[in-house]
Amino acid sequence: MNISDLERDALYKVIYARRDVRRDFISTPIPDDVLERILNAGHHAPSVGFMQPWDFVLVTDDQTKQAIKQGYDTASVESANQFSADKKEQYQSFKLEGILEAPLGICVTCDRERNGPVVIGRTIKKEMDLYSTVCAVQNMWLAARAENIGFGWVSIIHDDVLRTALDIPDHIDIIGYLCLGYVSEFQEKPELETFGWLPRAPLNQVVHHGKWTKNTKPNAPDTK
Repeated sequence: MNISDLERDALYKVIYARRDVRRDFISTPIPDDVLERILNAGHHAPSVGFMQPWDFVLVTDDQTKQAIKQGYDTASVESANQFSADKKEQYQSFKLEGILEAPLGICVTCDRERNGPVVIGRTIKKEMDLYSTVCAVQNMWLAARAENIGFGWVSIIHDDVLRTALDIPDHIDIIGYLCLGYVSEFQEKPELETFGWLPRAPLNQVVHHGKWTKNTKPNAPDTK
């Protein structure tokens, strides 16, 4: 099955327009058919040995969201204290989650025991099942953007908070908590780039031809 030029261009548009959404969520619910398309996109991610190790826990209950938000608040204070004084102040000015504002939360997990202890492609790199689950998250992220739905990954939270709030068994690994919902607008650039936290590195800084080569300066401008 060939991809047309129009379809190719649409894919790149979605990739470049993808944002980690933390604000601007509105209360409009996500229709069931749209949500199913997004979840199916995740379920069709590549997975090592075709083991499909992911599960998706859907969260809409306000009380559960409050418990998760409290866990975030605690972890955010802990995180802020790891930065230098100037960076700490800037960090604390950022809004880094939309747990209560987003109509839907999704906790993505990885069952590392699924389909037995020996899995094709995981015999040497045992962490490939974790990478596979991250691929599912990326598929959902792009699908959500194609549906004009905001999507944000909350990583500033301890696993035990999610494990307790969502009754996740101890043997299941937690990959991330996601916030999904329609938004009033999508930002033109990633917020951390807009706010000057870090610039986008030029492509020629991260591409090596033939062998690993030392780059001259971090975040050197791309002059080509």
